[in-house]
Amino acid sequence: MAPSSVHSTEVLLFFTLLQLAVIVLAARAGGALAQRIGQSVVVGEILTGVLLGPSLFGALAPQTFDWVFRSTPGQPLTLLSQVGLLLLMFQIGLEFDFSHLAERSHRRAVWAVSAAGLVAPFVLGALFAWGMPRELTGTDNRFGFILFVATAFSITALPVLGRILIEFGLTRTALGVIAVSAAAINDVVGWLALALVSALSISAFEPAAFALRVAALLACGALAWWVVRPALVRIVRRQMAASLPARAEPDGGALPPMLMGVMLACVFVAGIVTYQLGVFAVFGGFVLGVLLHRERAFVRAWHARVGAFVDVFFLPIFFALTGLRTDIGSLHGGQAWAWCVLLIALATCAKYGACTLAARWIGIDGLRARILGVLMNTRGLMELIVINVGLEMGMIGRQVFTMLVLMALFSTVVTSPALRRWLPRLQPHADAPRAAALNERS
Repeated sequence: MAPSSVHSTEVLLFFTLLQLAVIVLAARAGGALAQRIGQSVVVGEILTGVLLGPSLFGALAPQTFDWVFRSTPGQPLTLLSQVGLLLLMFQIGLEFDFSHLAERSHRRAVWAVSAAGLVAPFVLGALFAWGMPRELTGTDNRFGFILFVATAFSITALPVLGRILIEFGLTRTALGVIAVSAAAINDVVGWLALALVSALSISAFEPAAFALRVAALLACGALAWWVVRPALVRIVRRQMAASLPARAEPDGGALPPMLMGVMLACVFVAGIVTYQLGVFAVFGGFVLGVLLHRERAFVRAWHARVGAFVDVFFLPIFFALTGLRTDIGSLHGGQAWAWCVLLIALATCAKYGACTLAARWIGIDGLRARILGVLMNTRGLMELIVINVGLEMGMIGRQVFTMLVLMALFSTVVTSPALRRWLPRLQPHADAPRAAALNERS
């Protein structure tokens, strides 16, 4: 038995390493190609993940595809993806900063755009899901399906949006401040909505069980903010201060090994806690990141020491796993494609249209309003995370999953070309006043 067991482990390791090598190299190539054609690296990585799946690789070379990705169970790739997602959500939580809302002149714009970008997509998404034929939904949980699709329509991808703002030099402009602040509010509310939808689904729609889970989530959030956060802040500041004399980088690049170990353990424990509360583990990583977002020296050190590895190794695994689950060929028949086109159109009109109209309503000129609308319509990574959660919970089927992946791709791909067309039309210095006060995101 022992030799057989060892051989099975070696075979599993062989194919896992083969899959990882293919995924990482393909993602780097896809990201580089995307940059050359004027797109962001994330767009290239997402597309690469889809192309590695049955939509292209599996269709062109089915035997090779099966040998690479189907010779062994997919649990190792899934587990690596989930661990990476937990760390990624921690990093996303670290990036949240609501200090921009203190700027009185932009507070009204932020709240108007974020509210419109949440309410209109949620309502249109719910109506779309309610009208979709049952044979396309892939689930008998009709109420959960409606809530989930409505939530998926409401998401904005803050990490991708942040990269785009940096690429186009918008981080110190009024447009950038409004967009990133509204997106941050969208993502917080979206994740809270996803947490509630998850709790509602797991409680089998029993009011008492649902209320108990919501109360547990609220209690856990209060405990995290008022008890866990002060303790973690003290630990982080003490460890970072102790490393100060020895660090070589003046920008806070040193991350003490002890602190790194403690924070990794805390991220994993946070995932365990939210899982036990009936919410996906990734939400725990996100909450923990939010607790420490003000510790800028730690944030810089984490990104310098850990963040790059998460982006280069773990993130492509998640995109590849999403691609393996995405089969464009599953949308067979005119009815499925018609619903897919309708989904993309409604999701785009709801987010882009609502945010543009909200910006116009508060007095922003038409061109800037359109730019805000297209920025808020960027879904990318966050949308993929949400729809993967929905698929694993059984709230959507494979066909709707594929439709939502295509929607996330479309909304992200159109952002850069739209900005390249509209930004040159802005007055050169119209957004410059008080720029230094508008963005302190170091």
